Amino acid sequence: MLETERLTLSQLSYAHCAFIIELLNEPSFLQFIGDRGVRNTSQARAYLKKGAIDSYAANGFGLFLVAHKKTRAALGMCGLVMRDEFDHPDLGFAFLERYWSNGFAYESSVAVLRHASDCLRLPTVIAMADVDNKSSIALLEKLGFSFQEMVTMPGESVEICQYRCELTPGTEL
Repeated sequence: MLETERLTLSQLSYAHCAFIIELLNEPSFLQFIGDRGVRNTSQARAYLKKGAIDSYAANGFGLFLVAHKKTRAALGMCGLVMRDEFDHPDLGFAFLERYWSNGFAYESSVAVLRHASDCLRLPTVIAMADVDNKSSIALLEKLGFSFQEMVTMPGESVEICQYRCELTPGTEL
């Protein structure tokens, strides 16, 4: 588990199925990340198993549940995803729209990048953003990512922006 001043980041589990259904069906998630076809608990369990849960075992990292420390409300998810088509882990984040504009994405991303650098000793992290997702692009740039190229993800037809960040242990973000 990771902690920040206001947040806890912990491994996702099957107990989070209802939250996953809600998050993955937010209009912004569908628009900027895509429809993952998760509409019920069975689909949410499969999404968690194939994604975060398998990633924890295979890679030692994955997406985390981001919760508010005081209220314990689930706000979103943030973490690292290892995709077969890339050489470096991908920083991913998504938050329920009602929690936007509170700095939670930045705060949790900084915690994940510090963990990636200081604990996992990862030298490089990439990130993907839809060209129209101006807030995610601004966040990536604030975090120190720089644009690399336009890429098309397997099974997709739309190009997205790929960003890259070089990490050095102990570096302040």
